[in-house]
Amino acid sequence: MVTIVKDVICHRELLAMLVARNIKIRYKESVLGFLWTLLGPLLLIGIYALFLGIMRFSISMPLLVTGIFVWQYLAMTLGDSTNAIVGNANLIQKAAFPRVLLPLSIVLANLVNLLLSLIIVGIYLVFTNVSFGMPLWLCVAIVSQMALCIGLSLLLSAANVFFRDVQHVIGVLMMAWFFVTPVIYSPVMVLQTFSDPRLHQLFYLNPMTGLLALYRNALMGEAMPQANLWIPSLAVSWLMLAAGVVVFQKLQRSFADEL
Repeated sequence: MVTIVKDVICHRELLAMLVARNIKIRYKESVLGFLWTLLGPLLLIGIYALFLGIMRFSISMPLLVTGIFVWQYLAMTLGDSTNAIVGNANLIQKAAFPRVLLPLSIVLANLVNLLLSLIIVGIYLVFTNVSFGMPLWLCVAIVSQMALCIGLSLLLSAANVFFRDVQHVIGVLMMAWFFVTPVIYSPVMVLQTFSDPRLHQLFYLNPMTGLLALYRNALMGEAMPQANLWIPSLAVSWLMLAAGVVVFQKLQRSFADEL
């Protein structure tokens, strides 16, 4: 971990260039540019609101809006990260630099989109007259989600070098993860449906469940779950970061040979 941090600090200018490149590539020759980052989630929000309404589910639009935009950061990052190493094969074979910069630049580029999106979400929430909660939880949520994204990006980008099926499987896994995460529904529904405390703890071992609780408390004033639920949820995010660093460091020595 210390070695990677030193590499990132020493090559921070290169990292900034890679982040800028990723942002430019995403919006290259695009008329709307950053607006596409908003239009995608807004379309999903409209679709889910329509069908949940048809199915007569109680819908909280602020909950739906915050959930979709927060989820988008994870989904976009993991979708991009599978190609972080494989897509830069020529660069890896010809230049010597810390390979960790490639997946990290994807996480940071998408973080820029998240921060800009949260400004729009905040403006929307002001007009819906929600009560904002503790700003501290928003900082904790963003940093912890970034840790989760870095860990998973390191794992996926490295795994895809050796098993190219990863880039195809990730879409299916993300869909499954989406529906077991309270993105479009309240976690209270799950806690009320299942009375067994062990199932509650299992539900919150999903790191995105705890992260969404923090985001919604900060942005909507939604009550926080018990500490024994959301603290382990956040711990999983940081454990994923540690696991990603360890695995990436072991596998990166073979990247050039495999590519």
